[in-house]
Amino acid sequence: MVPEAEVLVNALRERFDASARIGVPAHITVLFPFMPSTGVEPSVLRSVRAVVGRARAFEFSLARVGRFPATTYLAPDPPEPFIALTESLFREFPQFPPFAGGFPTVVPHLTVAHGSAADSVLAHAALLAALAAHGPVKARCESLALFENATGLWRQTQVFPLARARGTR
Repeated sequence: MVPEAEVLVNALRERFDASARIGVPAHITVLFPFMPSTGVEPSVLRSVRAVVGRARAFEFSLARVGRFPATTYLAPDPPEPFIALTESLFREFPQFPPFAGGFPTVVPHLTVAHGSAADSVLAHAALLAALAAHGPVKARCESLALFENATGLWRQTQVFPLARARGTR
């Protein structure tokens, strides 16, 4: 989750990203789809905790707007820690490739608009203006959250802390 980005993207996400209206906060996806909530047993949680706990917490910024055909997003800089987390979790759970294996590479991103190309164009312009007025979002990734949507609304079920970076509390 990236709560630091909410002030910049909340209104745009509410308008252009249906997931915002069903409980998904501003976030950068690490591994989706994951297993159904009924399969998330204590052994799975231990495995996720171990994988995530080997990664160090890190700082990143969101200053660049990107687009896929029907999606507008903020790109994290640096992207490599997010890619490493995705690859580590995928190695642990190879039956759940990122985005169901639909893309050849992992592109970390914070989705602001998703659905139609026309909305993506509108959101792109609005996000550029908001970013120009607000400036880059500075954030720190200290944990990963697991969400599920068995009821049709997304809710956080677990938080997995990353290892503390050397010299931090």
